[in-house]
Amino acid sequence: MKVKPVELDGRTGEGGGQLVRVAVGLAALTSQPVKITHVRGNREGGRGGGLKVQHVTSIQWLADVTGADVEGLSVGSKTLTFIPKKGPADLAGRSFEIKAETDAASALLILQAIFPFVLFASNDKREPLTITIHGGTNVQWSLSYEYFDQVLMPALEERFGIRIDRKINNRSWNSGKASPGSITLTMHPVPKGEKLHYSPPKRYIYPESYDVKTINITMVAPVHAHEQLQGRLFRNLGELYPDAELQMKLIEDSGSNSKWNVLLVAESRDGIRWAKDVLLGMPKKMKSVDTFVKQLASSVCRNLYDEITLGGQVDEHLQDQLVVVQALCDGYSTFPRGEHPGDSEPEASLSGSLNNLSLSGERVRKDKTHDPFGHGSMHTQTARWVASQLLPASEFYNKGDFVKGVGFSL
Repeated sequence: MKVKPVELDGRTGEGGGQLVRVAVGLAALTSQPVKITHVRGNREGGRGGGLKVQHVTSIQWLADVTGADVEGLSVGSKTLTFIPKKGPADLAGRSFEIKAETDAASALLILQAIFPFVLFASNDKREPLTITIHGGTNVQWSLSYEYFDQVLMPALEERFGIRIDRKINNRSWNSGKASPGSITLTMHPVPKGEKLHYSPPKRYIYPESYDVKTINITMVAPVHAHEQLQGRLFRNLGELYPDAELQMKLIEDSGSNSKWNVLLVAESRDGIRWAKDVLLGMPKKMKSVDTFVKQLASSVCRNLYDEITLGGQVDEHLQDQLVVVQALCDGYSTFPRGEHPGDSEPEASLSGSLNNLSLSGERVRKDKTHDPFGHGSMHTQTARWVASQLLPASEFYNKGDFVKGVGFSL
């Protein structure tokens, strides 16, 4: 019997590459056919519509390992049909190499697309999977490797028990002189027959639990500006958070004025983590490095302050990266990010033991999922919508603050 593909309009919500990555990643995992029309239809301007190199690279790998029938798999294609024939349990081999055609194609966005599939690609011996992805590690409109390593992975480990050993082999940017980059990941998939489970943190109390205790600073920038940039960051953060301990996590020479990446990771006394980063090149028309450093430091520090002031339990980018895992896990999970200062306590709450979490509270409202919905960025809202289309048994409550996952297993 021929199964009708799940059809998605690529102009919906965020209307960019995330819709494609989430849809194809979940389709490969669940062996569901999917058809996406108007691919990246909201990117018709300067960034262009259609599939990009990183999409083609990740989807081609998923097509190869699932034996999928694919139509429209080429750079610039506006319509994609993906019909997988095999699932993660059929994956042969434990070591893979994925190479994008351009050095600037984001290795982390390639990982996002294949992540659901490899997360459940366990074998009978429970052997890990080793994957080397060749592509950009510091690319605009993408996670940086440092954000993945310092923010996303700790959240996946602490809240869902997902373990990925990781290292950056060579750094690659989408600005300045091109150079090949790669990361190597050793995945420990969810064992066959088992499910992902959410481990809730201890109950947070506003505002005490949200007091910033430490801020870790990563600077990948031209060596001539290291001292000046560090001084500016310490001065700005010291004014915003005089009681916080400031720590240098990583200082590295980017080798070029066209390559600057600063990541700030703040942690509260009760373990809430927020991050903001900036990744850009110094404009050629700007003659003063002093002015650029001052603007860069001011911008990233202010952005971190604005994020923390929202009173959420995750930052904007972490929230959207966790949606798919929430929809796959067994039972309820929550990563609220308020829309107003101090909006940290949802009206409902998770209660009960780890094995029997339930939703409680005076006002629990189930979300409608026919359009992107809920709190958070348009990326987050779109991820929820796509997850609900590919995993219709998942349930969302209180504008996406609570997710009841499907308990996926093989």
